[in-house]
Amino acid sequence: MDIISTGTAHIMSTYARFNIALVSGKGSYVYDDTGKKYLDFVAGIAVNTLGHNHKALTAAIKAHAEFIHVSNLYWTKPGAMLAEKLVANSAFSKVFFCNSGAEGVEAALKLARKIGAKTGRYEIISMENSFHGRTYGALTATGQPKYHAGFSPMLPGVRYARFNDYDSLQATDDTCAIIVEPIQGEGGIRPAAKEYLGKLRTLCDKNGWTLIFDEVQCGVGRLGTLFAHEIYGVTPDICVLAKGLAGGVPIGAMLACEKAAIFAPGDHASTFGGNPLATGAANIVLHELQNGLLENVVKQGAFLAERLNTLAAKHETIKEVRGIGLMQGIELDKPVKGIIAECMAAGLLLVAAGERIIRFVPPLNVSTSEIDECIMILDKVLTKGVSL
Repeated sequence: MDIISTGTAHIMSTYARFNIALVSGKGSYVYDDTGKKYLDFVAGIAVNTLGHNHKALTAAIKAHAEFIHVSNLYWTKPGAMLAEKLVANSAFSKVFFCNSGAEGVEAALKLARKIGAKTGRYEIISMENSFHGRTYGALTATGQPKYHAGFSPMLPGVRYARFNDYDSLQATDDTCAIIVEPIQGEGGIRPAAKEYLGKLRTLCDKNGWTLIFDEVQCGVGRLGTLFAHEIYGVTPDICVLAKGLAGGVPIGAMLACEKAAIFAPGDHASTFGGNPLATGAANIVLHELQNGLLENVVKQGAFLAERLNTLAAKHETIKEVRGIGLMQGIELDKPVKGIIAECMAAGLLLVAAGERIIRFVPPLNVSTSEIDECIMILDKVLTKGVSL
């Protein structure tokens, strides 16, 4: 079977896929159908927390394959365990499980509006350059017009402010919530300022608004703490997790503090959300994070930032290095599409975060030698130069 031609013929073109077909992986490496090996610094776009074919995660998935799913009309041990762990290690009191980041954001937006309905308020403030997903509520909250093109009208009751610019907030008497990413991911690896998030927290407290943090990409240990907001010392009322939570098995989680956890039966649901397979995998990821993996993120994140800054000092085309932990990015003075393609040809997988930004979101158990290998390949490509 020719994987690429078969897929091209039958799968909708919602992705501009590279012309390779991946068939297996081990650790921080993947292999295509010709046997070629690639160092994977995409990690499913910040999903493969433990890399590929992790022994404990694979064993858990195999074990739970014998009892994959039951309706949420019933309780299951893996789901209860995961909820207990998330609550015990956070300031939240309740969890809602779903299947993706977009679903988690949808749940958060609905919950915020239910809270706001008590006082007749419904408006949600989001940030320019943000990304929250592609379902209609999440898409509307996404502050990038390019994602809205062709799908108007967007849902009513959402307005936008400039990220990291407190004075740009223009609330109304209808405002009920603010949603923000601690680090904008698809928007170019742009960290929020600690003071900015603190001001948002104070503003929400003053006005009785709900503060939502979208940690879909930056949460679950990627910054060196279990939750991204721990880095900032600012706790939201609602937090959305997904991507890396189950190491590659689809899952999303919306967590809410006690005063915000007001969903009642019938308010929201997810058929597959929190099934034994997904939550069983997520329990392994949390176990690994709490048993040395977070420390590795801090260590390797600092090393990656150091190596990227060394690379920037050598190549004038790199204009800025930014990020936290193992969520790093470099902004160039030109489009990065050709550079990413050249790196792929050399055996390194990278992903863009906008036209001129390359992001680095490797598995959280990445090693120093693997980071060195990444930098070596990228250095050679930048030295060679890419004709765009």
